[in-house]
Amino acid sequence: MRFLFDRNTWQEIFGSISKNKTRTVITVIGVLWGIFIYIALSGAAKGMDNGFESMFETIAKNSMFVWAQSTSMPYEGFKTGRQMQLKLGDATMIENRIPQVEFIAPRNVMGFFGSPPATIGRKNKTGSYTLYGDFPEFTKIAPKKIYDGGRFINDEDIEQARKVAVIGERTQTELFESDEDPIGGYIKVDGVFFQVIGVHKFEQSGGFGGDGDIFIPFSTFKKLYNTGDNVGWFSIAAYDDADVVAVERNIKNLLKNIHSVHPDDDRAFGSFNLGEQFNKIVGFADGITFLSLVVGIATILAGVIGIGNILLISVKERTKELGVRRALGATPAEVRNQIILESVFLTVIAGIMGIIIGAATLSMINSFTEDIDFPYTNPTVPIPYVLGALVIMVVLGTLIGLIPAQRAVSIKPIDALREE
Repeated sequence: MRFLFDRNTWQEIFGSISKNKTRTVITVIGVLWGIFIYIALSGAAKGMDNGFESMFETIAKNSMFVWAQSTSMPYEGFKTGRQMQLKLGDATMIENRIPQVEFIAPRNVMGFFGSPPATIGRKNKTGSYTLYGDFPEFTKIAPKKIYDGGRFINDEDIEQARKVAVIGERTQTELFESDEDPIGGYIKVDGVFFQVIGVHKFEQSGGFGGDGDIFIPFSTFKKLYNTGDNVGWFSIAAYDDADVVAVERNIKNLLKNIHSVHPDDDRAFGSFNLGEQFNKIVGFADGITFLSLVVGIATILAGVIGIGNILLISVKERTKELGVRRALGATPAEVRNQIILESVFLTVIAGIMGIIIGAATLSMINSFTEDIDFPYTNPTVPIPYVLGALVIMVVLGTLIGLIPAQRAVSIKPIDALREE
């Protein structure tokens, strides 16, 4: 390792590089471009992955929604076009019959799916807001951040059909004074007084829930709007290791059986599988990462081969010089190490420059995408991946340097001295 710190060795390396400036720069750009492509593409894929990960923080990744529609096929005496209606008992059947289901939350709503919004008032202020009737299990599927001092609906609220409500940030701003604590206060929901038990933070998610939405117990919603055991839709979360597509299919098949729907009728019950979409997104991001790895390594390899070619030309041009060195007592190992060191040096310098430019590019992309309405967050490349790329470059630089190094070692001093 002593040759690494030998001043003469580095003088000869820089002297060789300075004699072929143009060719060296062009070839170094090849390696630089390869690592830049790898960093940029991998970082971009990670940014997309981070964006969707953050979006799915507010809802279970293996979640789905199921609702009732109308039949498209006659069955067991029922005509085509029969309107389906989900019931509370369906949720119990799904829990008992499909073990892959971890949580199921029946939900009702006013102000969505064609229903009019609820009229919410307080003192002399009124407004129209989306009102949900929910069970506590909903927050296990789509967690809600409740500000300090408040809470979400619990089991006692359901059992006693309490007139309690969790309001959104916008609702608080529009109905309460800025210095007023809404917890414990009262609002009117379509003429009925409800006590505010919590304020939820606005977090857009597939589980619905805007900054002005209001949540009340499902049982209270049922009494207020006389909906009986009718359910608007089910929010469902499967276990992490479950096949979400199979779970969705099994749920719909079970509902068809419960409600006497033809097994081949795919229109009777609608669904949206967030878990399936999430898996597709993750697969797409992983594909881009793999593509960036393949393209980056291929480009780096092409650049490193270019460095090897330059060194071969350099060895050819320095035949007499190398011969003199051999005649003066330089060992084959010393000559070989110098050429390999030159190859590794050029490769690493190009790689570091590519990493710096790639990181700067990702930083600019991050600044440009911070305020856009798109799931894209913090495009970065993990440090182990960067270090791995550097190791690959060093290995490739060493291997490719062996070719010109062996060529230099094979030069016989007497033959070199005869070169004109």
